[in-house]
Amino acid sequence: MKTLIIAEKPSVSRDIAAAVGKAKQNGDYFENDGYIISSAIGHLVELFMPEDIDKKLKFWRLESLPIIPTKFSLKPIERTKAKFTGLKKLMARRDVDRIVNACDAGREGELIFTYLYEAAGCKKPVERLWMQSMTQRGIRDAFSRQRSGDEMFPLRDAARCRSEADWLIGINGTRAITTRMYGSRRGQVATVGRVQTPTLTMVVERERLIRSFEPRTFWRLVGKFALNEGRYEGVYQRPEFKKSSDTADRPDRLWDRETAESLLADAKRADRAEVSEKKKRSPQLPPRLYDLTTLQREANNRFGFSARRTLQTAQNLYEKHKILTYPRTDSRALPQDYVEVCLKVMGSLEGSLAEHAGRVLKAGWIKPNRRIFNDAQVSDHFAIIPTGQTPKSLNGDETRLFDMVARRFLAAFHPAAQFDVTTRISKVREHPFKTEGRVLVEPGWLTVYGRTQSGQGQIPAIIPADGAPPTASIDDISLTEDTTKPPPRYNEATLLSAMEHAGRLVDDEELAEAMKENGLGTPATRAQIIEHLIGERYLEREKRDLLPTAKAENLIDFLSAVKIEALTSPAMTGDWEHRLKLIENGSLTRESFMEGIREMTNQIVLRSKEFKESADEAKPTDILSPTDQQPIMETLRSYRSQDGRLTVYKSIGNRRLQEDELRALVQEGQVGPLEGFLSKLGKPYTATLKLNEEHKVVFEFPTRSLSQDGGANPDNAPVDIAQLTEVGKCPKSCADPGEASRVLETENAYVCENSLNGRRKCNFRISRTMLGRQLPRAQLVKLLQNGKTDLLEKFRSKRTHRLFSAHLVLKKDGGIEFEFPPRNTKKA
Repeated sequence: MKTLIIAEKPSVSRDIAAAVGKAKQNGDYFENDGYIISSAIGHLVELFMPEDIDKKLKFWRLESLPIIPTKFSLKPIERTKAKFTGLKKLMARRDVDRIVNACDAGREGELIFTYLYEAAGCKKPVERLWMQSMTQRGIRDAFSRQRSGDEMFPLRDAARCRSEADWLIGINGTRAITTRMYGSRRGQVATVGRVQTPTLTMVVERERLIRSFEPRTFWRLVGKFALNEGRYEGVYQRPEFKKSSDTADRPDRLWDRETAESLLADAKRADRAEVSEKKKRSPQLPPRLYDLTTLQREANNRFGFSARRTLQTAQNLYEKHKILTYPRTDSRALPQDYVEVCLKVMGSLEGSLAEHAGRVLKAGWIKPNRRIFNDAQVSDHFAIIPTGQTPKSLNGDETRLFDMVARRFLAAFHPAAQFDVTTRISKVREHPFKTEGRVLVEPGWLTVYGRTQSGQGQIPAIIPADGAPPTASIDDISLTEDTTKPPPRYNEATLLSAMEHAGRLVDDEELAEAMKENGLGTPATRAQIIEHLIGERYLEREKRDLLPTAKAENLIDFLSAVKIEALTSPAMTGDWEHRLKLIENGSLTRESFMEGIREMTNQIVLRSKEFKESADEAKPTDILSPTDQQPIMETLRSYRSQDGRLTVYKSIGNRRLQEDELRALVQEGQVGPLEGFLSKLGKPYTATLKLNEEHKVVFEFPTRSLSQDGGANPDNAPVDIAQLTEVGKCPKSCADPGEASRVLETENAYVCENSLNGRRKCNFRISRTMLGRQLPRAQLVKLLQNGKTDLLEKFRSKRTHRLFSAHLVLKKDGGIEFEFPPRNTKKA
């Protein structure tokens, strides 16, 4: 009789076949005297969709919700049905008496096999091959400690719960909220989920915090001092400072100008400062080993890798190259019996890593250490480390990521880096000025990253005179003015961190403690969640930042109005992740978990059905309606006049209308051209919004006589240049010697005449609307004549959506750039 081994991917089945020995390939599986080794290709089976349960459920209607199956049925995925059929036949073979699950060692791998096994109707006994490393040795070790099928029941239950919970919340929530938000409009879907929606909520709330941020002016006193050994700077510290809930308040910030100027005047009366200082040795411990989320965060910060790109690269290094251990882990520790393994791995490192490895081995630094070897911090998986195999034929991404993991492995075994930290107080007429110096004296683990220099951060030493307290001369004391800055936008690194530590956003201490190890999602799913939000057009990337779209803001506004906290709160979702962990540990039943999910599903549907937008909830704005000269009222989805004759929706053309744009539209009858509109296919376009005679908002598009780049239209219709106004000479060298081309004013842009009527000799073009601001003809004349405009106000930043002022400046190559006015600083 034979054992059928089912891996998750074909590449893994090949590695297992090599490990069991003398297995011949037969189509898409391998076979020898004792084993048949085959594989899935990820998920081959899925849960029934609503229309599979009842054809009437194909149509999205509120009255048919909630959809809560008494039993979840399975079906093969259509596109991989042939693969499923092949595996089903192998399971049914008479000479197969045992099945081994060799799918990835985790919740999702367990689910892939479980659904496949059940959908095939197989009843044969099951064992589990739990592989942490894809080296031949790692596979053989896994064979020597196979787990029984019964041991996997808790993980299997958790996997089913995750899948069924996502189905219930996703199907019912998406249908209920889409129906209430968009009605019967086709093509509009508001997808929600128990992890994706709280994640999206964090991004939207951060964006709104940035937009509503009001800068506060503060002043700092900076002193320049001199000793015989050199010069240094110090910053005044408020002696009465105490930490408070005001996160912007710091000991070196003065919030009152008069107080700051008074302190400056008093300090200027002195010519010397009394100097005292304290020194201490400060160790910096080596970083811990990588888990997946930490690896994704650092790869995003260092190389700009998306979370998905890092996961795919790490998976290749594990699966294809066999040089990393299993990457989908949330552990940063190794088993306590892994000391010998680490000695062998350390000895295998080559190239530029070998020098550091030799230092570790020679010093005997690999020994029991609870920061590295700790069974209590290892669940099903341990930290990501090299396997000891030699890297071969790696691409650029793989090389960079392997080097990151290998250096972290090396650094973890090095001693701490040691810094000498000096804190100096220079007292000027009882006013303390603080200076800090930090000097690296023992590089320790920083050697692995090339940090061996000392002396950086050094401040000149004090050499006291006999019996006299040390003093420094005062070269200058000045007052600088600055403003507080809004919090930064999320990027993938910071969003991954926020998802991981979502418990910090929870007020309930017990739940926050429970979420320390869970947060939103799991290390293996967080990258997928971010990509899903981008794919659904809830988020968009701007360089490394993640921005919420109008669709995202509309969804969060609606969920807030409906009061569906279960979908927006990190606390609720983190609690589900915590409960899934308890199921895996065998301390919570599957039924108890699913009962909570069913209750949550019913609540989402009920609140969606019962929601009615009340006129009492409308808020007055300070903008008067042209229809009744009364304040326009802001509702959940629109701005409306009190007489009901004017309605302007907050989201138009998949673009969120800003308040200043609404003001211009209402007061001037039009606004634009505005950029950032998106078609149903996701293509951006530019348009002007106008109010027609019936006070309806209509689009006005650029005329088709010119293409968007100022050139001829697609039909090559000629432009009557004689009808266009000249604003200056083209700054680019596009004319014949001794001549100059003209810049002409078209309806949408200022363009060089050599770009019109099919001529492509020049690409000089400036849109008449830049960052939401109209550029007057007079300013373009100044730009072309003098190389610079006046200070122009009310540009709107694409990054922060805040208004700013700047000059437009002509560059030598004919390009345009911003020149910002100097900061408002005062120096005595």
